[in-house]
Amino acid sequence: VIVYKMHNIVIIVATGVCHTDLYHLFEGMHKDGFPSVLGHEGAGIVESVGPGVTEFQPGDKVIPLFISQCRECRFCKNPKTNQASGRHAMMASADSRFTCKGKKVLQFMGTSTFSQYTVMNQIAIAKIDPTAPLDKVCLLGCGICTGFGAAVNTAKVEPGSTCAVFGLGAVGLAAVMGCKSAGAKRIFAVDINPDKFEKAKVFGATDFVNPKDHDKPISQVLAEMTNGGVDYSLECVGNVTVMRSALESCVKGWGVSVLVGWTDLYDVATRPIQLIAGRTWKGSLFGGFKSKDGVPQMVKAYLDKKVKLDEFITHNMTLGQVNDAIELMKHGKWAMKTFFFLLLTVSDGFK
Repeated sequence: VIVYKMHNIVIIVATGVCHTDLYHLFEGMHKDGFPSVLGHEGAGIVESVGPGVTEFQPGDKVIPLFISQCRECRFCKNPKTNQASGRHAMMASADSRFTCKGKKVLQFMGTSTFSQYTVMNQIAIAKIDPTAPLDKVCLLGCGICTGFGAAVNTAKVEPGSTCAVFGLGAVGLAAVMGCKSAGAKRIFAVDINPDKFEKAKVFGATDFVNPKDHDKPISQVLAEMTNGGVDYSLECVGNVTVMRSALESCVKGWGVSVLVGWTDLYDVATRPIQLIAGRTWKGSLFGGFKSKDGVPQMVKAYLDKKVKLDEFITHNMTLGQVNDAIELMKHGKWAMKTFFFLLLTVSDGFK
């Protein structure tokens, strides 16, 4: 095994299946993005450390990060962003430590958690509480932080406000949870699948709207239900048409709409008057959390029962069933993220 300078070898214990994995596999399909090892929402244990590693030691529980935090670059030093000057949110970086039969295999989003082992730079790993259950907190590696943070960090939802969350997958449900945590008075859950509404209640949704039940634009429906529009809207689908609907569902003057769902296939557009009238349109990557700082904080919030994680899990599956897990998510059968649990070389005492 090659141990790279400033890198750690991490045993992956558990990982979630995120829609971004499917996006790369079935939608983005960039010709230079394969072959790659998918997965970016995992948790594990440091197996060994390379030369120059100062922050970690074997046995540490960690969560791999697809956004690094070096704490030294222009972006890391700026409190206005969680992005970094190096790799972030790249579908399949050419800077990979994986090989198969002597040929390079790309490391998806710099993490590749659909694997028993991965190799990570120390600036892209978060050390977490040693008591945290890895088969739960792995979900904080992407989806839950993305949705929750979009509400509390990016939108900055205020107590007593009215919110609308478009799309009730794991990210959308986490956004609902974030709105609830921030003190929103009314939270509209918007989705075309009514089976998801009951689960949304668990996370704090107060109202449920299915666009298919109306013969007018959803923005008009929400405007009529809220005396002019919601204070905050969050688009958690990754669909440019829904992004426009979310913006236009906001009240003029101060409404804030946040793009959360990942896509880079089409342009997004609206009429200029929507913004001239005082609405704000902004994006959120990983919920605005500075990764190495924010993820341990979210783990603590879970341990303190301030953030839900168990309720997101619908399935426990093995790595050998990964294709079945992807098919479940691909066909949208379940309200939340499909989850699978890797029982590889890690003993029960570490989980």
